[in-house]
Amino acid sequence: MSTETSTPGTRGGSGAMFDRIAPRYDLLNRVMSFGLDASWRRLLVKNLFEPVPAAGDASTRLQVLDVATGTADVAIAIARAYPTARVTGLDPSIEMLAVGNTKLAREDLAERVSLCAGTAEALPFEDESFAASCISFGIRNVPDRMKGLREMARVTQRGGRVLVLELNEPTSGILAPLAKLHVHHVVPRLGAWLSGAKEYRYLQQSIAAFPSPQEFAEMMAGAGLSVEALVPLAFGSAHLYVARA
Repeated sequence: MSTETSTPGTRGGSGAMFDRIAPRYDLLNRVMSFGLDASWRRLLVKNLFEPVPAAGDASTRLQVLDVATGTADVAIAIARAYPTARVTGLDPSIEMLAVGNTKLAREDLAERVSLCAGTAEALPFEDESFAASCISFGIRNVPDRMKGLREMARVTQRGGRVLVLELNEPTSGILAPLAKLHVHHVVPRLGAWLSGAKEYRYLQQSIAAFPSPQEFAEMMAGAGLSVEALVPLAFGSAHLYVARA
């Protein structure tokens, strides 16, 4: 889950912060989410296509875009789940991509998954280049979210799914106070302790400042996407947004 803070010379949400924490990024995510982030990502991958594409040869492979790919966990999961897919992962952090490329070599997926540097607001791809696109724990850190969503809509084929997985702060329910305690106090302290840096204090601010699920779904609609489902996860501490371009 991509997180950043504002430090001298570093904008919150930029790739520079991720460069510093890249070696321990995966461990931090597992520990701070109690391992739930992995199951959330699997749900995203499962809903990437409807109906599920039929098997085909290499010449008919689907093109899928994973924005803010980080260390490529989602890109790898997509390639595993859909043997006919070729996946492009994009991220502003060079060091995160380096970790991702190491994973691809280990998984023998380098021929079907390619990683490149870039930002969500200026995707370096032609219109309708991808059968589907997604972003996991990254839209929160995009400075111009509307522009990022419009770019994802632009590069996704008409009728193709655009999925967003993101954290948010629960505002109601019996577990909302516990979730807020975790976000505001446990996560930043644990993250700083594990990483030896203060960057993860940004997490509490970015989650609290993120729009409500309903407001963000309206933003997606305003970007030209047709929202089909809004799925709450972990008592509303995260949501999966399912839309079509």
